[in-house]
Amino acid sequence: MQSLKNLITLLRPHQYLKNLFVFAPLFFAFAFEASIIWHTLAAFILFCLIASAIYVFNDLNDVAEDRTHPTKKYRPIASDAVSKQTAVFLFLTLSLVALVVAYFFQPALFYVLLIYFLINIAYSLGLKHVPIIDIFMIAIGFVLRLFAGNVFLDQPLSMWIIIMTFLLAIFLGIAKRRDDVLLQQQGHSTRKNIDGYNLEFINATMVLMSAVIIIGYIQYTISPEVMKRFGTDYVYLTGIFVILGILRYMQITFVEQKSSSPTRVLIHDLFIQLTIVAWLVSYLLIYFFAAQ
Repeated sequence: MQSLKNLITLLRPHQYLKNLFVFAPLFFAFAFEASIIWHTLAAFILFCLIASAIYVFNDLNDVAEDRTHPTKKYRPIASDAVSKQTAVFLFLTLSLVALVVAYFFQPALFYVLLIYFLINIAYSLGLKHVPIIDIFMIAIGFVLRLFAGNVFLDQPLSMWIIIMTFLLAIFLGIAKRRDDVLLQQQGHSTRKNIDGYNLEFINATMVLMSAVIIIGYIQYTISPEVMKRFGTDYVYLTGIFVILGILRYMQITFVEQKSSSPTRVLIHDLFIQLTIVAWLVSYLLIYFFAAQ
């Protein structure tokens, strides 16, 4: 029985949290006009549609591999809860709707979605099996979300936002690969590219990325352009919450060993949720009060 629940599960709506990066350019530019917010919300919805299409395509392509995985075997297609014919129909429908609507809504957004679509198809068909390249492909996807949200702004996307998003995506992606390595060590079948990783490499890479992210963020907060825009040099104080968030995620990865899904970590971990809220509040307070 292809229940509505199974169809929704196939679309992976919990992964839509990643698409919140579409709003990042709006937030950092403090462009809170109603029209821009509504346009960005539309871009977010279209990105969710194209992302779900990619998830369906990926599950169709990986169905044999997923059936041997300890947790992925319960995915709708792998468990036969959703037929391949239905999945193909969903993939085509979601892809066409997202791309066609984007084309008539905002051509620039259409091209961003098209690039994201093509890159992820290539990723699903083979690039995800190439160690390191697979992580970079995921990181590029996050950067494209930024460009999708920036098409409605009259200013170029900040290089700082691009760099920080790219580095953070690599950090989260390599943490996810660590979970696959642990499963392989326990004798479970995992993705083909996992032979290109081991715990030593992943642990060292995570430590390296965490250090670069923290230093990069501090450099951003003390850059002349940021201090000029805020009218204060107190922005660096928000780095406290960035450090807290990074350390908590490393604790989840190294101590609790629960880094298989960054979105589920965000949904369930109160510490990280409070850290993000505190960062947002501190950032806004500095902009609206300390800068006066």
